[in-house]
Formats: sequence, C-alpha cells, structure tokens
Amino acid sequence: MLLVVDAGNTNTVMAIHDGHHWVGRWRISTNAQRTSDEYAVWLLTLLTQAGLKRDQVSAAVIGTVVPAALYDLRRLCRDWFEVEPLVANATLDWGFEIKIPNPDEVGADRLLNTLACHQTYGGPAVVIDFGTATTFDVLDHDGAYLGGVIAPGINLSIEALHRAAARLPRIGIGRPQAVIGRSTVPAMQSGIYWGYVGMIEGLVARIQAEYGGGLKVLATGGLAPLLAEGTTVIQTIDPDLTLEGLRLLAARNPAPILGRERPRLAESD
Repeated sequence: MLLVVDAGNTNTVMAIHDGHHWVGRWRISTNAQRTSDEYAVWLLTLLTQAGLKRDQVSAAVIGTVVPAALYDLRRLCRDWFEVEPLVANATLDWGFEIKIPNPDEVGADRLLNTLACHQTYGGPAVVIDFGTATTFDVLDHDGAYLGGVIAPGINLSIEALHRAAARLPRIGIGRPQAVIGRSTVPAMQSGIYWGYVGMIEGLVARIQAEYGGGLKVLATGGLAPLLAEGTTVIQTIDPDLTLEGLRLLAARNPAPILGRERPRLAESD
C-alpha cells in the first residue's frame, strides 16, 4: 500500500491507497516543529483504528510547500515504515511540460493538481485550489503547465481584516443570504464571501479570455464546496485532487531505494 503525505501551510493530510481505493485519510495541523515520532504516534493510532498495519505500507510519497517540515516527514517514512519516500519536485517525471522559465519556483501542490486534473479530467483546464493561498493553475490540452495566479486565501483575508481594524471582530466563513449587510458581522461576511466569489469569477473570465476560451474549471480544497455555491463558473469539485496527484506521481516514478532495491510502484499495485 502507498502512504501519501500532502503537507500544506495550514494542514497536513496523510492517506493510504491500497492500489484500488483510498482506505484511510487523516488531517493534522502543519507544524514544522513536530517530530517524526509525534507524527508516528498520531498516524499509527489512526491506522490501527482503521484496521491497517504499518508493515502493509510498501511505498510513500510526500508533497510539501513547507520545506522545514520535510526532514521529519522523511524520518517518519524511514524510521517507522522502512521506506524511502518519493518527494514531489519539478525534476521528476510528471508526464507533461512545465512551460515557465523557472520550474523549481512552482509549488509541488500546483504541479500535483495539474497532473491529477490532466489524467482524470483532461485539458485544457484551470484548477482553483482554496488553501492558505488561493491558486489558479492553467494546463493546456496536452496537460502542460502554463502558469497561473496566486491570491491570498480567504482565511488570511479574514485574519488580516480583524488585525488591521481595531473594531472589526474575527468572523467565520459562511454564505450570506443578502449582499447588503445590516450590521457589522453580516457586512463583513458579505464582503469576504461575495468578494471572493467576485474574484473567482473575474479571474476565471480573464484567464479564459487570455487563453482563448474552452477551459474546464475545477476546484479543490476545503472551502471549494462553499464557494462553488455562489457561482456557476466552477464546473467540478474534487476534494482529493492533490492526493490523487501524489498517487499518480508515485506511479510514474521509480520508488527511491532504502538500503536495498525497491520495485517501481505500478498504478495497479
């Protein structure tokens, strides 16, 4: 089975794929100070509750946009599962061109979303990922990565609004029934929600116009379903897009060696 680790700026998701299905999926807050042993205590407990054993894990793949977290995630795989993890980066075989001047600058999550979108839905397309940052990534009909847009995530905007304005409270995210707020909190909720919907629609329209139209629009990330309620431009929601990208990347690349030769991980294994 394959251990998949998606370490974002806010949350880290670990999942197990048995070659056919996702059989476990768990989330923990990202903390660059968390040790491999702390990860292991958490993950092994959850594996046991799911009826899985650590010796069933035969390969691992890590995608992270937090470099400081990589050392202990690697140690988790090596020390507790006895596998050398494949680490997503621009030098691997992605199966598509990365058509930007400096491929190393692209976050692994953006390439992983591109890979999963191309393999599952085809292109051309734009993938919107609602994470700590909100990213828009464009791929052509061959799956080539063309670049995209990075905007502040919705939670960052809420926190910045609260910190910068002394009389504005910290609010939760929700879809207001009315655009015109009748008091402070509804007005803030409207500005955040409908403001983001407006940003999504505006950026997608500009991306479509610049590309020449015909782009499918996919969304992933925890807030994708909520924001998709307010617009018709999002055609498909796939909450597992990044995890699927990691699985596909592991299938395309030889598993790294830990002490002895390990076989290539085939998609059907």
